[in-house]
Amino acid sequence: MLLRMVTPEDLIPLFGMATGVIFIVAAAVVVIRVAQSQLGQALARRISGRGGAGDQELREEVMELREMVSHLEQRLAEGEERIDFTERLLARGQGEAPTHG
Repeated sequence: MLLRMVTPEDLIPLFGMATGVIFIVAAAVVVIRVAQSQLGQALARRISGRGGAGDQELREEVMELREMVSHLEQRLAEGEERIDFTERLLARGQGEAPTHG
């Protein structure tokens, strides 16, 4: 007889193989989706060492921030000079103030 009864011992290896194939296919789909996403493209650019438009935008933003910091440092230095000048004037004015007595 060509047809025989299928036992659980026969099905367990088949289900195990089917589960493995399904897992591998699902993992491949996830890897492909991530690789095609913006995250995957950014990782690919970073790995290959190529700078993308985001890197150029980041460099420009850093340069703008450095210019702003430089400008603020200059304004702070000018403010400190004005405070020092005002303190000197006040100190000189207190020494010359007339005394009433």
